[in-house]
Amino acid sequence: MPSDTSTLTQAVPPGLAGDYLPAPGVYDEMRGPDGTTRPHWSHLLGVFQSLGPEGAAQRLREAGRLIRDNGVTFNLLGGGEVSTRPWDLDLIPLLLRSEEWAVIERGLMQRAEVLNHILLDLYGPRKLLRDGLIPIDMIDGFPGYLLPCHGIQVPADRPLVNYAADLTRTAEGCWYVIADRTQNPSGCGYALENRVVLSRVLPSLFRDSHVHRVAGFFRSMRRTLTRLSPSRDGHARVAVLTPGPENEAHFEHAYLANYLGYSLVQGGDLSVRDGALWLRTLGRLEPIHAVFRRVDDDWCDPLELREDSLLGVPGLVESTRKGKVVLANALGSGVLEHPGLAAYLPEICRQVLGEDLLLTTIPTYWCGDPAQLPFVLDNLPALVIRIVNGPRAGKRIMGEDLGSAERAELIEQIRAHPSRYVAKAWIQPSTSPSLIGNRIEPRPTLLRSFLVSEEDGYTVLPGGLGRVSASLELPLVSTQLGGLAKDAWVLATEPELKETPIASADRAQPAVVQESEVSSRVADNLFWIGRYAERAEGLVRLLRVAIFRLQDRIGIWGADDIDVCAGSLLEALTRQTQTLPGFVGEGAEERLADPTPEMLSLICDPERTGTLPQCLSSLENAAWSVRDRLSGDTWRVVSDVSRHLQALVGQPPTELNSALRVLDPLITSLVAFSALTHENMTHNEGWHFLEAGRRLERGSNLGILLRSTMVPVIPEGEENTLIEAVLGVTDSIITYRRRYQAGTRVGALLDLVFTDETNPRSLAYQLVNLEPLVHAMPRMDLSVGRTQAEKLVLKLLTTIRLCEMDRLLTLDETGTERSGLKALLEEVCNDLAAISNALTARYFAHEEQPHTLLSRDRRAGQ
Repeated sequence: MPSDTSTLTQAVPPGLAGDYLPAPGVYDEMRGPDGTTRPHWSHLLGVFQSLGPEGAAQRLREAGRLIRDNGVTFNLLGGGEVSTRPWDLDLIPLLLRSEEWAVIERGLMQRAEVLNHILLDLYGPRKLLRDGLIPIDMIDGFPGYLLPCHGIQVPADRPLVNYAADLTRTAEGCWYVIADRTQNPSGCGYALENRVVLSRVLPSLFRDSHVHRVAGFFRSMRRTLTRLSPSRDGHARVAVLTPGPENEAHFEHAYLANYLGYSLVQGGDLSVRDGALWLRTLGRLEPIHAVFRRVDDDWCDPLELREDSLLGVPGLVESTRKGKVVLANALGSGVLEHPGLAAYLPEICRQVLGEDLLLTTIPTYWCGDPAQLPFVLDNLPALVIRIVNGPRAGKRIMGEDLGSAERAELIEQIRAHPSRYVAKAWIQPSTSPSLIGNRIEPRPTLLRSFLVSEEDGYTVLPGGLGRVSASLELPLVSTQLGGLAKDAWVLATEPELKETPIASADRAQPAVVQESEVSSRVADNLFWIGRYAERAEGLVRLLRVAIFRLQDRIGIWGADDIDVCAGSLLEALTRQTQTLPGFVGEGAEERLADPTPEMLSLICDPERTGTLPQCLSSLENAAWSVRDRLSGDTWRVVSDVSRHLQALVGQPPTELNSALRVLDPLITSLVAFSALTHENMTHNEGWHFLEAGRRLERGSNLGILLRSTMVPVIPEGEENTLIEAVLGVTDSIITYRRRYQAGTRVGALLDLVFTDETNPRSLAYQLVNLEPLVHAMPRMDLSVGRTQAEKLVLKLLTTIRLCEMDRLLTLDETGTERSGLKALLEEVCNDLAAISNALTARYFAHEEQPHTLLSRDRRAGQ
């Protein structure tokens, strides 16, 4: 399909793109071979020329900031490790004329209809196989063809609900389809985020370019899943099924769940009962009518598909077989991703639709076809070989890179198992302008377009997700290889109306109230988010006060003189972090004599359990697991905490004073996180668990702090200094000075931070607020009376309310410890741990998915 390349205008302007020239023999989206600019690029190029290198760099920094704040990431997989990196977005969009896009759109809709028909046929009558339009050996020998799914009826004959195609141009300007994505096509969430970022960074350019809006596509997606679902009341409950936070595109899964208003679930959150699919929430089961899945076909059901899968739901195939749930896409859709199928699409299109295929497919040859095999063997250097099944399934071999011996070996392998190999012609991707450093340069580009089914056909997302190669020397366009993302703008001839994904209100129908469900996994992660956030905040507060005290003493007396106050704070650090031996175990005297190395380890050692980096990393991981539950502002704070973590680990401080420069802003971020979760989250079941975790952790930290500092009896002068330090850690010093004006005393301290139910930093306050939280947690059985956690909270709160200050201050026989306070603090710490254990046993006991005890390879060999 050639593009309109007429009337190339505008000479090459100076500045960012002054030396921009297309590569020879490659189609360039912005410029013709003679260097003149295509008309629809003129305005954008003029805007960037007016910005200049400094202005463009400033906009690029702003885009990077938005991406970091929004937590947009892509996980890189390799060597068994998962590394997360920010999403790299090119500042220059890919521009497409509306007239040209209309032709692409028709071709994509036609292609989706053909593929949908093929999918229906392969899992139904198999007429295409009997008529020889598709070779039987190609399908029946392909792992993507799932026999357990044969004969399953799908609603409205639409197994292919979502579809994506990768496109590029040849040197002649013709659009080619490189690959079809049919299992669980990813990228539309990233495309939406690209649009949000660029429209904020370049608002005038976006407005003046009259870009087609994309919200209507996502409204269609919601409408389709509701229409296809078996829900009888017309209000379908839809879930996004994700493999989990380690998946490369987990951000997109959470982003789409938030944007569409769906629940983000993992396989362990779901259960099949009586043929229906249910979400296991706390204390009840909620029906799921439709699943927008992000798990590959064969991982979705360990009973009938891949038996070693822990990502799917046992019985999911049977549930779809009974029509109790609809999946987007239907299980088995991966068969359409067989790379050899493209060779037969033109003829299938003519037979099925009675018309020629509008979008050209890359010349493709399945080696299992005797008529195509000789051509492949004679032209290997000009082809790309894909292995579709067998031990090396998925591997791609560039024919031009093979030596004579390697080529001979490959020919022998192809002759031995021809059905395993597919050859495709190599097409050099077209290039488009990208902002690289302070210059605009051409880069190889692919466009992924997205479609969703409607009642009368398919709807296409205007534009899509562009991907740009890292360099001209690396023509392979891959996000895994470090490429850039690019927004794609379809330029309208007049301004577009603003749209949102929210459906128009129906005044004849009442609003449907659907509370956000909380599964055991979600509640567990929220609980530990509260604990890790409070643990990190408490640790930072204690570290800062300890550093201040050490600096004061070292500055006056020298490094070898650690006073009782500093020693007590260092002991509290070890006990709170459980980083034994530390300042209390074997070798403690040497560490107290020179505490700096141990404290720096607590501040910046990510490999040591209990340290600040380990705590912050755990907070980040728990937050990622419930990414869809956190607001945009809250996630920006999480991203900020992550940057502080990277600063601590990437450039570890070498002295305590430099560590303060990271700890000071970190405490601000942690306090902001606490405030946002309290003020921005709906106070529902999920929030109850997060807040309970926070209260338990703060109470436990306070008990450990008082145990290390107030139980030992020390001289009065040192005691006053230590009390002031404890008040600094608990952020209660202002209240203390205003309320108790007769000096610093242990009794007054305990009154404020132990028994005062109005002080947010006191132990009593934690229990007063914990009591209603535990009471509001769902009952998971029909038992009456208080739960074990409720009994423990009531017991502990009553104990603190009834305690007598004089008995707490009573000394033991040796006069070195306050025995009453010590006993009560030990009881407090034990009961708080028991409350946590009771909640864990009642709510966080995750059911293990059934799976085989034998490995997949071993069973296959039997």
